[in-house]
Amino acid sequence: MDIKDMARPLDGAGVSAFLRSLPARPLLLGLGEARHFVGELGELRNEIFRHLVEHEGYRSFAIESDCLMGLVVDDHITTGADTLDDVMERGFSHGFGASPANRELVRWMRAYNEEHDEKLRFFGFDGPLEYWAASPRQALTALHALLDGPLPCTRETLDTLLGPDDRWSNEAAAMDPSQSIGRSAEAQRLRLIADDLVALLDTQVPRLSAEDRERAALYGRTATGLLRYHHWMADTSPVRWPRLSALRDAMMAANLRAVAEHGPALVFGHNLHLQRNKSLMPFGDQLLEWWSAGAITATHLGDRYAFLASALGTAGDDTPPPDTVEGILSMLPWDLSLIDARRLAETITKPAPRISQDFRYFPLDPAQLDMIDGVVFLKQAVRLD
Repeated sequence: MDIKDMARPLDGAGVSAFLRSLPARPLLLGLGEARHFVGELGELRNEIFRHLVEHEGYRSFAIESDCLMGLVVDDHITTGADTLDDVMERGFSHGFGASPANRELVRWMRAYNEEHDEKLRFFGFDGPLEYWAASPRQALTALHALLDGPLPCTRETLDTLLGPDDRWSNEAAAMDPSQSIGRSAEAQRLRLIADDLVALLDTQVPRLSAEDRERAALYGRTATGLLRYHHWMADTSPVRWPRLSALRDAMMAANLRAVAEHGPALVFGHNLHLQRNKSLMPFGDQLLEWWSAGAITATHLGDRYAFLASALGTAGDDTPPPDTVEGILSMLPWDLSLIDARRLAETITKPAPRISQDFRYFPLDPAQLDMIDGVVFLKQAVRLD
């Protein structure tokens, strides 16, 4: 079978045909990045989202960015709060606010909402962390403020236990567990308080508005997730980094399940996080292995979660060998293609794994193609930041 028989040029009609080929209409459609900061992929994502909004009833977008920062973007696109410049500076983590494609996406979503009664929503689905993690102050104090008394502690007690935020956000703690305060007496007490606040939230749900319920739930899972992450940052055992990687993706998965409650959404993040199989990543002298957010989400949503992995042909100066999956896909006649991944897995015979010269590019794993619904293939990527 020719690979052209299982592929088509990537356009709106192709995306709709792909959705119709799935066993169920997805609540979450994951679009993965093989590498962050590929300008062409961001623009393509925007085109796909616009098509999904205008032709497939999608109303939500989620990105691998700080879930609390994402509230700034959501407020802007739904109410017009703040300027676009301010939103791009304060509404994204990981440097994603500097992306021209992200700026255009926010601008378009705001313009759409100004003209339509049924509003688009924006979500960050990552935790407030990099390899290190933020202070749990924002999440804890916001949850505390939404609840009615008697509360497990006062706001003043929270502030005392939290102390200066830079104790928590110390980047050196990522590589040196002794610099983490995650197992201090204050942190241990805060974990108990966070647990009590989340339990109290469950008892007060009926009195809260829909918006406050949504935000309180976000604050609760973020506070407990951050405190758990800080606890393991202070660990000195060999399982420290695999555990931290797994905890981060578990936080992502919890946020994605909350996004799914709002109906069909496009989710944009790294292939490693959105794929259905275990994630593997070299890290120093370790090979980290953990269940991805996509795998956890698919366990909960089943066929209502679909995943499109992205792959690049020539990326900058890096050209795929012809016997790799990307090399084979480079023979397609289109610059942008959408490929049925499972049919591809049945057709190509023992492709070689690609070893990319770009350490930030994660090639497709030939052994895992049957775990992907489709592949979005860019024959050439030039704008790599």
